[in-house]
Amino acid sequence: MSSSTPYRSGQRAGQNGFPRLLRAEWARFRAVCGWGLAMAASVLVTVSLGLLIAGGARSTCVTGKGEGPCPAPLVGPDGTAVRDKYFFVHQPLTGNGGITARVSDMTGQMRVPDAVPGARNVKEGVVPWAKAGLLVRQSLKQGTPYAAVMLTGDHGVRMQHNFTHDVPGGPHNGPQWLRLTRSGDTITGYESDDGKTWTEVSTVELTGLPETVEIGLFATSPGALWATASAFAQVTATFDQIVLRGANGSWRHDDVGVTLESDGRTPHHPGRAVESGDRLIVTGGGDIGPATAEGGLRADLTLIGGALGLIPVLAVAVTFLTAEHRRGPIGAGFPVAPHPARLLAVKAAVIGAVAFVTGLVASGAVVPVGMAVLRANQNPIQPITLATELRVIVGYAALTAAAAVLAVGFAVLVKRGMVAIGLAVALVVVPSLLATAGLVPWLLMITPAAGFAITQSVPTFAHVDVNQSLLGGYHPLPPWAGLAVTCGYAALALGAAIAVHGRGASRQVPLA
Repeated sequence: MSSSTPYRSGQRAGQNGFPRLLRAEWARFRAVCGWGLAMAASVLVTVSLGLLIAGGARSTCVTGKGEGPCPAPLVGPDGTAVRDKYFFVHQPLTGNGGITARVSDMTGQMRVPDAVPGARNVKEGVVPWAKAGLLVRQSLKQGTPYAAVMLTGDHGVRMQHNFTHDVPGGPHNGPQWLRLTRSGDTITGYESDDGKTWTEVSTVELTGLPETVEIGLFATSPGALWATASAFAQVTATFDQIVLRGANGSWRHDDVGVTLESDGRTPHHPGRAVESGDRLIVTGGGDIGPATAEGGLRADLTLIGGALGLIPVLAVAVTFLTAEHRRGPIGAGFPVAPHPARLLAVKAAVIGAVAFVTGLVASGAVVPVGMAVLRANQNPIQPITLATELRVIVGYAALTAAAAVLAVGFAVLVKRGMVAIGLAVALVVVPSLLATAGLVPWLLMITPAAGFAITQSVPTFAHVDVNQSLLGGYHPLPPWAGLAVTCGYAALALGAAIAVHGRGASRQVPLA
């Protein structure tokens, strides 16, 4: 029969206090040259890959002046890069009023991958975010404030305004009555199944609307999404039962935002409108919404090497713990052994702080320098505020710290260094690499790799279909929610490791 002696350190108050343990563990980290070199390697990998990508990026566009550098992105009222291309049949509206119409039919065309190489393959169909409906806007100038109620290809009725705001209505995909009214700066959208009973979709404020605005019918369609590209698509909508209140002029037709071929004269995929009795048949292509892909290169592209840069950090975090295990129990280097759980928390704090600084140096260098390189190569850049740039830089540092703490927890729980490193890499790095290639992006919701969402410099908008790849800027979670997932994993792993050591401590005999 054996007995155990409860753990009692016997030290004076503060002898193994947290500050003293921090200094001791920091000194231990600095004493191993290889750990510092590994952290430097992490910075080198992240920065060199980011600058390599930035230096190789070249954007060219074909315009009426021929092929050359792409123009600066169009910016909406809130500073976001936007697309503003559609066919508009409209009249001026002075003061209050509105428009009512039924979208009785929506058809379209879209290009699909060529069955025969070089033979253009276009089929009938409407893409999910094709839009046809009623629109009021400040002017025809692209990027100006607007509000619209619309029927979409596969997302029912929507009320959208100022490009980035979207409110869902009913899940209708067949004929639908729509109404848009103006009262001062207040715009209200309605929908109806029969033109008699109306349901409000949303009300928005367009502050500073002039006395005279443009109101009418529009049609537009974003491109058909392929694996890594967007191809031609357009929509044709038939409007009938049209009633205007407050405007009684003649219809004006404008292909807003249409671009020209390289000859400078021929419109590229032009829209059109045909009046037939009391019907208007409107065809358009383009989009009214955020320009997540077409708005220029993103700042977070410079951090594309950040996933590989985490590998040395994860290896150091694990070996920082397992190196002491090889010398004996945790705390064996102290004259009076500190509580193992406390010492484990100190080790996590030290390696987390070192990892944070490592990530901060890497991101603080590659993001601004990489963006400067992109601009020097005459690439259009997605607008980014100082606050967003700081969030990307500091957020990557926080992700690096959380990943390091997670690796410490794995090292304690699995007790084998190479297994712990492999597990950390598999859960943090591999899902990011797969998502970069457009594979299993949902892993960025349920694994510690979700934290890479903190580096997104352009939001993922629900009302814009995008290529589900990190290269396309797709993240399934918002920035802070993604980082919270990684921090949650780190806290859970470290908490479990501390609990294991806490139970083990009660069976330890104090060192002499």
